[in-house]
Amino acid sequence: MAGKHRSKRRLKKRANSKRVSRPARRRRAAKIVSQVPAQAVREGRLAETPEVPRDEEAIVSAGTRERSSYDGDTAIKLYLREIGQVKLLTPQEEIELAARIKKGDKKAREQMIKANLRLVVKIAHDYEGLGLPLLDLINEGNIGLMKAVERFDPAKGGKLSTYGAWWIKQSIKRALANQSKTIRLPVHLVDKISKMRRTAMKLQEVLGREPTDEELAEELGMTASRVAQLRTAAIRPASLDAPIGDEDSNNFSEVVQDENAASPYQELEEKTVSAMLQEMVKTLDAREATILRYRFGLDGGSEKTLEEVGQKFGVTRERVRQIQNIALGKLRKMIEKIEAVKR
Repeated sequence: MAGKHRSKRRLKKRANSKRVSRPARRRRAAKIVSQVPAQAVREGRLAETPEVPRDEEAIVSAGTRERSSYDGDTAIKLYLREIGQVKLLTPQEEIELAARIKKGDKKAREQMIKANLRLVVKIAHDYEGLGLPLLDLINEGNIGLMKAVERFDPAKGGKLSTYGAWWIKQSIKRALANQSKTIRLPVHLVDKISKMRRTAMKLQEVLGREPTDEELAEELGMTASRVAQLRTAAIRPASLDAPIGDEDSNNFSEVVQDENAASPYQELEEKTVSAMLQEMVKTLDAREATILRYRFGLDGGSEKTLEEVGQKFGVTRERVRQIQNIALGKLRKMIEKIEAVKR
C-alpha cells in the first residue's frame, strides 16, 4: 500500500511539472507572434514570400485601418505572410506529431502550433472591435492553441482544428472579459456580443443598411430589449481625461455635466436652512442642543452614535434617545409655526 501511495505521488508530481503557467504561455505566444516576421527580415525573404490570400488581406485591412506604425499594419502583414508559408497538416501527420508530442518532442509541438496559427487569426478576427487590438487577440488565441496542442488526443477522433477552436475562443474571450473594459464583462456575455456583431454584419450585407434591434432579435432568437442590452454592454467607456477632437486643449471632464453637483440655488437654500436650524437649536435647553449637535454633526463634526453620546454625558443610550426625541419634537413645532405664518 505504501508503494502505491508513493507511486501516485510521483505520477502527480510529474503531471504538475508538465503544466505551464499562463504567464509562461503568454510569453511563448508572444514569441511565436514576433519570431516569424523578425526571422523573415533577418534572412531577407520578404520578397520571396507568396501573396497573402484575399481573405487574410481583408483581416488586416478591416482590423488595423487606424494603425500606421510597424506594430500595426506592417507587423500583421509580415506575420500573415510567414504563417501562410507553413504547410497545413494532413490527419495522418497530426496523429504522428501528437504521438511525438506525448513523448516530449518539442520540435513536433512547435510544428503542430505553427501549422495551425492561421486558425487563430481567423477566429481572432471574429472578436475584433470588442476592446482589444487584433495583435493582442492573436496573442491570446495562440495561448489557447498551445493548450489545445498539449491536450489533443487523435485517438478520441476529430482534427486539431476542430478541437483547438474551442480552446482558442475561450482564451480570447477570457482576455476580453478581463482586460478590454473598465467594467469587467462575464465570458458568456462576450460570446453573445461577438455573435450579435457577426449577425449584424451579415444582415447589413443583405439589407444594405444597419439592422434594427427587432431584425437582430428575430435572427438571434431573443427579444429586442435583450439586443439593446447587449448593444449597451458592448459600448466602451470613455475616459474623462480624453481630449475632445484633435486638439488637446479641452477634455471630456470640462464639458460633461456633474449630475451630483449642487446648483447655486440649491447651495443657497441649504445654507439658509442650516442657518435657520442653528438659530432654532439655540432656543433649546443647553443639554438638548448639545446632544443634537453631537448626534447630527451640526457643528461640522462627524455624527455620533447613541452609545458615544451616552458615554460623553454619562447616561444610557436610551436616555440619549429620549432627550433627542424631545428636542426634535420642539424643533418640529417651531417649523410648523413658521410654515403657518408663510401661508
